[in-house]
Amino acid sequence: MPTPADTSADTGARASSHNFAALPAEAWLNRFAQLSQDTQARLGVPLGTALLGEPLPTPRWVATSDGLARELGWPADWRNDDALQVFSGNAVWPGMAPMATVYSGHQFGQWAGQLGDGRALLLGEVDAPQGPQELQLKGAGMTPYSRRADGRAVLRSSIREFLCSEAMHALGIPTTRALALTASPEAVRRETLETAAVVTRVAPSFIRFGHFEHFAHSGRPRHHEALAALLDFVIAHHFPQLRGQPQPALALLDAVVQRTAELMAAWQSVGFCHGVMNTDNMSILGLTIDYGPFGFLDAFDPDHICNHSDDRGRYSWNNQPQIGYWNLRALAQALLPLVPDAQDDPKALTEVLQTYEQRFPQAMNARWRAKLGLQAERAEDVELAIDYLRLLAAGRVDFTIAFRRLGGFVSEGSPEALASDARNAPLRDLFLDRAAFDAWALRYAQRLQAEGSTDAERAQRMGRVNPLYVLRNHLAETAIRRAQQGDDSEVQRLHRLLQNPFDAQAGCEADADFPPSWAQSIEVSCSS
Repeated sequence: MPTPADTSADTGARASSHNFAALPAEAWLNRFAQLSQDTQARLGVPLGTALLGEPLPTPRWVATSDGLARELGWPADWRNDDALQVFSGNAVWPGMAPMATVYSGHQFGQWAGQLGDGRALLLGEVDAPQGPQELQLKGAGMTPYSRRADGRAVLRSSIREFLCSEAMHALGIPTTRALALTASPEAVRRETLETAAVVTRVAPSFIRFGHFEHFAHSGRPRHHEALAALLDFVIAHHFPQLRGQPQPALALLDAVVQRTAELMAAWQSVGFCHGVMNTDNMSILGLTIDYGPFGFLDAFDPDHICNHSDDRGRYSWNNQPQIGYWNLRALAQALLPLVPDAQDDPKALTEVLQTYEQRFPQAMNARWRAKLGLQAERAEDVELAIDYLRLLAAGRVDFTIAFRRLGGFVSEGSPEALASDARNAPLRDLFLDRAAFDAWALRYAQRLQAEGSTDAERAQRMGRVNPLYVLRNHLAETAIRRAQQGDDSEVQRLHRLLQNPFDAQAGCEADADFPPSWAQSIEVSCSS
């Protein structure tokens, strides 16, 4: 039976006596918690607050990612009653060191000051076959950084985060992961009365741009020493290849610029809109983090705004790459105190930042080339991809379907036969302006023929980068409505489906089809 936790945080939470053989207490490394303790003792500057979760009444499992559990090296029987309590915030396993971290950041382009884990609780860091992984609960109750909020997450948003975290991983996009989703009948007030849920998130680190901003801009004594300690920690544990660099802050910035450029290209290539690209939602590891009002493009509109709260369109799909650069500038500003002489001459920082202007286009063009099935690199490829996007935008053609069907395009044969070939009809019929499509298709066919591409081999190659299934809003909404009625089966089905987004699955034709008309009325906001 669970016993009282031996912890200095007097919250009434419990420690679980269950401890499966694959996870001894020594497996919990808790390096960030140790850093926080050290900086508090040495500098008087906390990196967070040790505390336990607020108990969640009568939790139930909604869904789990057993594949992720296997990657962590956990046994098949990990999903038991004690785990349910731990991953609902009601208990801890021996070796865990729960804490909420503090950070600051820019929100919608404005300095927001101190923020922090207002509804997240870092359970600890566990040693795993792929390297140490942090486990974090989202929705485990109030923390010192909740800013008058309740610290809870609702079932609606938690389902979206659980499903999309794992879906993005299956798409090959760097992301935090989701191990488990639990729910409770406890009432939570948002726009309406909803019920509470907790998502267990997993990542090598949840450190954000905002952690560096907090210790750079607070103006408090010794905070720059804490900033230096944070830099040393991140390099030592997450960028070991940068050890010994003469300018460690510049070296880290350079690595983060590269990862961010690649992440922005990955998002754009699948039509993913994050919705809240604040600096406190940007991962120092280049991971997709903090799923809120996200969305995948249906009818292609480059200026699509997925966040109903973003009335000015700051975080539209088309703006995301530039916002990535804006956020990197904020990170560079935060690292300024750690670069000798940079206050007088920030040229070195600026030069590193400006590499984004080459790195993002390179990463983006490589993604577009792959989505078009092109292997050789030619100068005209960029214009060919952009012109395809222009066709999609002109006709509001479905982004995912248009690229998926492009894989079946028949390019072999005479130019005159392309438009009349019945095998091209499923793609061609997506476009109202047939003449414009035919003109582009001729250029595309000539480009494929120029590199000796064969349609069968190209179709296989394109089928590995152009997904058949993405987490469209209407699919998530259907699963949410059923779960709110106590039926979690659709959440679990979608989770299984999205683990193989590139392969056709029997009986799932509707999941790959155009969204129904009612999907246009779905709105997601910062409360999502």
